[in-house]
Amino acid sequence: MRASGVWAGQASSIADRIAATCGWLVTLLLIATAAILLAAGRSAICPCGTIALWHGAVHSDQNSQQLSDWYSLSHVVHGLLFYGAGWLVLRRWPWRARLVVAVAIEAAWEIMENSPMIIERYRSVTMAWGYSGDSVLNSLSDIMCMMLGFVLARRLPWWASAALIVTLEMIALLAIRDNLTLNLIMLIAPVDAIRIWQAG
Repeated sequence: MRASGVWAGQASSIADRIAATCGWLVTLLLIATAAILLAAGRSAICPCGTIALWHGAVHSDQNSQQLSDWYSLSHVVHGLLFYGAGWLVLRRWPWRARLVVAVAIEAAWEIMENSPMIIERYRSVTMAWGYSGDSVLNSLSDIMCMMLGFVLARRLPWWASAALIVTLEMIALLAIRDNLTLNLIMLIAPVDAIRIWQAG
């Protein structure tokens, strides 16, 4: 009985250390992402000088500048998908360690997305004709939205996560004629019919 109690205590201590380490790694990734984006010349907040919880006008100089917008839904979808991929590929890893990997991937995308090459690609082939990149605030918020999706996927049965992905994609599609699926199609292999439809 005593041996099993000692073993349980050691396992609990190891789990606590893993949780603390993962928490610090996520924090460091967020700080590093902000520092890299600032060094690359990205604005810390919206150049308009205000901070808003939500901005819903896509064709606006505040799109991708505030805390959240319609594209925040896509980042929640990222988290749902990353959890599923992590469960398939890194199933033996603790979920917090898989979250660190997901945050690293999302952070790398935010940095790449705000590079001149990707900004120009967005402007030329997607519906983001006036896109000039994200504010650092928006990029960090996007990562947090991904984390929200990841945590939701951990709590939900797989079918509920799948249903949530479809729901979020449909909401964005109906609201702004864009979503993660169309965004990827237009970024990788643009379709003129989609571009014309998105233009309204």
